Amino acid sequence: LRRVAKEGVVIVNIDNRLDAEVLASENLQVPFVGPDNRAGAKKVGDYMASQLASGDKIAILEGITSSFNAQQRKLGFEEAAKEAGLQIVSSQSAEWETGLANTITSAMLQEKPDIKAIFACNDSMALGAVAAINAAGLSGKVKVAGFDNISAVQEAIRADKVVATADQHGDQLAVYGIEYALNLLKDRQAKMEDRETPVDLITAETLK
Repeated sequence: LRRVAKEGVVIVNIDNRLDAEVLASENLQVPFVGPDNRAGAKKVGDYMASQLASGDKIAILEGITSSFNAQQRKLGFEEAAKEAGLQIVSSQSAEWETGLANTITSAMLQEKPDIKAIFACNDSMALGAVAAINAAGLSGKVKVAGFDNISAVQEAIRADKVVATADQHGDQLAVYGIEYALNLLKDRQAKMEDRETPVDLITAETLK
């Protein structure tokens, strides 16, 4: 990165932020173009919380713990839960995977049968949670939320299997980044700043 930057090439980081401390230590400016995952998860969490009662017990399915996006989504869910007075009784990484989420959720439900909701940090894990809930005979009794707005979760929302997800418009992130890079190339005096892209709450109402 240092060599490329010295040659005057514009570098834009999309989707997953680079480590700010490393960039600072190398005296590099690499603007980030992408969504605020924490704010997006907070939107989903707030919507889920509106369908729960203060004191209800919930669990979180985390992504890969070293991933910045996973960390931010977890923080957003935690913030929503705290504001609503929900109890987080379990929070475990399912590493973004459906099968692992199914296994972990099954164990969670056996250990904590009074869990009222599962907050999954991506939609693949949300689908794994739904499968585990169905297998446990708890369909309709344990709510699930996700993040990413994949087509399978849209169908699950319509079927009342998932309460909500977030759409960070992943198919447009490269476009946002390229457009910003082209603007920086046109105006070399422009200040290099991070650019936040949209994150939308997706529910049964928005899918109608």
